[in-house]
Amino acid sequence: MVKKLFKSQNKVLSGVLAGVGEYMDIDPTVVRLVFILISVFTGFIPCLIAYIIMALIIPENK
Repeated sequence: MVKKLFKSQNKVLSGVLAGVGEYMDIDPTVVRLVFILISVFTGFIPCLIAYIIMALIIPENK
């Protein structure tokens, strides 16, 4: 069985980080916290741009 990355229905903004968490079999809250920590320590703007790109590229789960 092939795993595919989709946006999750467990949404806070667009479901991108929850979708990544489901794809990696990790709690979506952990993925969100890691993303926030990376944003704080590396700069907010690059992470925001990456999030927007992921939100545009990753398809919705049907």
